Amino acid sequence: MRLPLLSALGALIGLALAPCAGAESIKIVVQRSPLAGSQYYAASRVWNEIRPGDRLTLTREPGNRHDRNAVRVDWNGQQLGYVPRAENRAVARALDAGEALEARVAKLRDDANPWRRVEFEVYLRL
Repeated sequence: MRLPLLSALGALIGLALAPCAGAESIKIVVQRSPLAGSQYYAASRVWNEIRPGDRLTLTREPGNRHDRNAVRVDWNGQQLGYVPRAENRAVARALDAGEALEARVAKLRDDANPWRRVEFEVYLRL
């Protein structure tokens, strides 16, 4: 399902929840991915500070010479890596369309393989 369709679905769910007292926004997990390229950025340097649940910032890099769908992943203003190339197309399109995406650290592993160290989730806020 494409993310703009999820937004439409979210709007309908939001309308259904609107009468509920104290209803907060809903988040739908749209993607869970390993962090790509973490060995080249700040992940090792800030490893002891990062915690599961920490907010991540997603930034489009349409001019990236390696990948026109590149989406950079930052933690507290420091680049940790990228959304993996094989999984970034929908996220890139959603960000380009102004969708309300959020990202959080899902899991941290003390693993020699950098592709297994940080796992993150991308959410659509409804």
